[in-house]
Amino acid sequence: MLNPGRFEKQLRFLVEIDQVKQVLRNTILMDASRRENDAEHTWHMAVCALLFKEYANEPNLDLLKVVKMILLHDLVEIDAGDTFAYDAAGSSTQTAREQQAAARIFGLLPEDQKNEFKALWEEFEAAQTPESQYAHAIDTFMPILHNYQTQGLQWRRFKVTSDQVRQRNQVKIKKGSKVLAEYIETLLKDAVEKGYLQR
Repeated sequence: MLNPGRFEKQLRFLVEIDQVKQVLRNTILMDASRRENDAEHTWHMAVCALLFKEYANEPNLDLLKVVKMILLHDLVEIDAGDTFAYDAAGSSTQTAREQQAAARIFGLLPEDQKNEFKALWEEFEAAQTPESQYAHAIDTFMPILHNYQTQGLQWRRFKVTSDQVRQRNQVKIKKGSKVLAEYIETLLKDAVEKGYLQR
């Protein structure tokens, strides 16, 4: 039976999160035509997580939980904006901005769903559980794949080096999937050889 007050809160949240389709990332679509938005990133990540489950370090992952974290993890960027991976100034304020956004956006929901969604977002951010580490591995894997497929378009534009990519990403990927971390290392070496990425 429909609870009007509860439904109204859920509906308000659903309408609010439509804005995630307007949050542009620095990642370029693989055909190099334009920047990706957060909704597209989230969809692609969710499919990737389903596809690559066999490569997760933890064989008994709660995949539904992984997908939930993926679907929720970037909603905070409606308020906080997307922080470019290699933007030191933006990264210094990212946590505070995103925590404030999480309180507001998840706060639109009924109490039980607010608590569940916020806890999933916090678990993703902490990256301590097998599910959150796998979700982080996928989140980190995707932009590298995009950069490689676009012949290093954003890497070259922002003069990113292979050491920067490794330092920021390899540990995150390895915690969730050693197999994907090994693949990324091969990809980065090839990207340097092809001139997509500075040594």
